[in-house]
Amino acid sequence: MHSPFTDFSFPADGGLSRYGWTEALDSAFAEHRGAGLTPARIARVDLGRCEAVTENGLVRARISRSRYADPLLAPCTGDWAALSPAPDPGLVALLPRRGAIVRSSASRSSHGQVLAANVDTVVVAVSLAVPLNRGRVERLLALAWDSGAQPVVVLTKADLAADTAGVHSEVGELAPGVEIVTTSAVTGQNMDVLTALLSGTTVLLGPSGAGKSALGNVLLGDEVLATGAVRAQDGKGRHTTVHRELLLLPGGGVLIDTPGLRGIGLHDAADGLAQVFAEIEHLAEDCRFSDCGHNTEPGCAVQDAIRAGELAERRLASFRKLQRENDWAASRTDSRLRDERVNRQKAITSHLRATYRLRDKQS
Repeated sequence: MHSPFTDFSFPADGGLSRYGWTEALDSAFAEHRGAGLTPARIARVDLGRCEAVTENGLVRARISRSRYADPLLAPCTGDWAALSPAPDPGLVALLPRRGAIVRSSASRSSHGQVLAANVDTVVVAVSLAVPLNRGRVERLLALAWDSGAQPVVVLTKADLAADTAGVHSEVGELAPGVEIVTTSAVTGQNMDVLTALLSGTTVLLGPSGAGKSALGNVLLGDEVLATGAVRAQDGKGRHTTVHRELLLLPGGGVLIDTPGLRGIGLHDAADGLAQVFAEIEHLAEDCRFSDCGHNTEPGCAVQDAIRAGELAERRLASFRKLQRENDWAASRTDSRLRDERVNRQKAITSHLRATYRLRDKQS
């Protein structure tokens, strides 16, 4: 299988600083280095192995599936890791993440799935060639804000759109405090503006057909990422990106491309929701009751704003919907953790009983 890292991304001068290695990471790695392990950044994960960038180049390392059974704890693109040395390198440990983009797993279980780790900038790609999906934009922004990264909404395919200003205005209402850039990978429109907004590790998020890979190729300065056509009737595309991949940007920093997201379930993203719906959170501070449900309570500042035309009723409905979903995911997680604790306690009790029986027989 061809890897773009083989001929594109590893810098000629070696080292990890271009991939985001810092003095703080170096200090955190001291114990691992003392054990003879090698620092690395994970660029891609598949089939029980990962491709990781080290001080001496790219290596392919083993991953213990049993050790990382929980998807939330599993190695992911963007993670910093400690590897055992050649000739058969293996992933021994992950360094603590300073943030991660997490969604509910595709199986709708109580586990979260990490899409990318240690991210600084999240590019939310929104195609101008199809009708705006407001709920999807809000979901993606919640994931982005909750990771601790800075989101940037990029309106793609401006060359195929008639009303870019109208969509820009609509998205502005959905994304308070977020930079919005209208771009075209075909004409190069505003690509310089977007490049100036990116820093550190940047990840591309969005559905299939949103133009993430085409956007990434312009940022990378080469046709590295596969692109494909979209269906004319709904603007949906095939998953031309099938793995999350980490690549160097020519102007500094790194880029993580991700497969198109069909499902964007929230997983413990309360902080992200509060940021996305900051205007509702701000209005709620003036409600008469601190536990106001923003329904028919007297003195509800949120309902007053809706009646005055200062807040769209759709925004409140979306906020409630995403809150319910996030609360449900949190309750499932709490239930799973309780079950795991009970199962561990049962195993301990069973082991103790077996030990006591053996001791009694021997006495």
